[in-house]
Amino acid sequence: MGQGMDEQGMNDLLNGEPESGFQRLLGYALSRWEEGEAELTMAIDDRHLNRAGVVHGGVLVTLLDTVSGFSATYCPFPGRVRRVVTLSLSTSFLGQARTGTLVATGRLRGGGRKIIGIAAEIRHADTGALIATSEGMFKYRPGSENREGTEL
Repeated sequence: MGQGMDEQGMNDLLNGEPESGFQRLLGYALSRWEEGEAELTMAIDDRHLNRAGVVHGGVLVTLLDTVSGFSATYCPFPGRVRRVVTLSLSTSFLGQARTGTLVATGRLRGGGRKIIGIAAEIRHADTGALIATSEGMFKYRPGSENREGTEL
């Protein structure tokens, strides 16, 4: 499983699109991005932990939602992007993590021209333990339903 990327490597995957402020706040990185699939990594530190000392559920949901969106929005055309909005996200919390690195993977499952279904999961990079899963419905923003996307 991926161990994350340096800033230039992620910038290459994002094709010049800057990372978001929320991404900088949580410290996750896009480690793999291709048609219908994406992977994020995040090294766990104190900012991710809840009062019980485990990764907060909100952090896990953020990773699941984000990797799901990336899995549906790969655009191979330089200077162009695709975007989705989340319509629903059903999440199951199956394990806990306190240290190490989390790997979130999203896969496009199908759907129509504008509404699509995506499954995602988070595993611990060292142990392979399943931490959380999700199933979600997403809607392409105008212009993003086409593989060519829209201008950046």
